[in-house]
Amino acid sequence: MSEALEKARQALEARIGERSEPTDWFEITQERIDKFADATLDHQWIHTDPDRAKDGPFGTTIAHGQLTMSIMSFLPGGGGTGLPAVEGVKMGINYGWNKVRFPAPVPVGAQVRTSGMLKSVEAKGPMLEIVNELTMEIKGSEKPACVAESVLRLVF
Repeated sequence: MSEALEKARQALEARIGERSEPTDWFEITQERIDKFADATLDHQWIHTDPDRAKDGPFGTTIAHGQLTMSIMSFLPGGGGTGLPAVEGVKMGINYGWNKVRFPAPVPVGAQVRTSGMLKSVEAKGPMLEIVNELTMEIKGSEKPACVAESVLRLVF
């Protein structure tokens, strides 16, 4: 194990179980939802047809669950992912997701933010595998939009 990897492992292990400060609030716009629909070919009316959605189950269009999950690691401001910066990292790789849930829909115009809590760190050859629980909350909602364990590999 390289010295940089071992140092990073120790620094990350010291943060296991700590909840990060949340990111800044971020607005989910119809334009963002529409662009996501174009990218994923998911144009279901509950996402892309504001007029029809008025009579739907949510009273407005909602963000795709996959959209909320896709952006939760990248919202600006704060320490939203809960991961401290570590030296010697060449790149990070999204290795997957565990236990993904979407407890509440995100209506167009909603403000969301993310916080994280490091769950585990494990050396895997020249990499560290990190499991990080991310929670995306919706301003004014008791239920979160998404709770998921991100699995990230840091390459040294």
